[in-house]
Amino acid sequence: MSRKTKLQVKNLSRIYEGNNGPVVALQDVNLEVEESEFVMIVGPSGCGKTTLINIIGGLDEATSGEVLLDGTPVSAPGADRGMVFQGYSLFPWLNVQKNVEFGLKMKGIPAAERAEQAQKYIELVGLKGFETALPKQLSGGMKQRVAIARTLANEPQVLLMDEPFGALDAQTRVVMQELLADISRRTGTTILFITHDIDEAVLLGERVYVMSRRPGTVRDVITVDIPGERSHNSLVLPEFLETKKQIMDMLWQESQDAALGR
Repeated sequence: MSRKTKLQVKNLSRIYEGNNGPVVALQDVNLEVEESEFVMIVGPSGCGKTTLINIIGGLDEATSGEVLLDGTPVSAPGADRGMVFQGYSLFPWLNVQKNVEFGLKMKGIPAAERAEQAQKYIELVGLKGFETALPKQLSGGMKQRVAIARTLANEPQVLLMDEPFGALDAQTRVVMQELLADISRRTGTTILFITHDIDEAVLLGERVYVMSRRPGTVRDVITVDIPGERSHNSLVLPEFLETKKQIMDMLWQESQDAALGR
């Protein structure tokens, strides 16, 4: 049974005025994410991945085209789209509980209700027992767990993630990937996730949008078909390796074309 389309990007372009004239960052990008789907975007450095997710999140404006959420155009930040970045953006003077509650407090939600909501997501990300810890007392992976819990506590319709695990060491990164895959299964949250890491794209994504070099556009869309629940064990499955090679070959071709000026 097909799911309904939650997020659409239609014929989206972004042109900046540079010192030597216009710079086309994105060109006619089309993208769809279905409800409760986990979709990845991967592409060469400088292809406009972050620009794209910032436009979807309302932090930047498209030159042309549109972003639709449930069929309604969006162009400004909103609580319906939660964003998680590589930087944790935690308030250093607030403990874990208060950081996760922050958005709920800004909405005017009563103290008891927001404490209960925050506790739910603190437990979901595996930080029960660390409610009173300050950010400086946490590891990088734990800080990112707080950032994810804080965003999910606001119950956005779409979770936008811009290389959230890029600053973590390899082992912690895999742990966080497994955690996020589990959260996706348990909550049914619609997720659009940007990464430069092909392993991460294949491990987490139901579909992977592969972007071209600048001007960034969608080169191909790959459906990921890996049996069982996603975990570190998936990294050695034949289906995983085959999909990884398919994406690697596309990105290698983009690099070759760029180097040869094609």
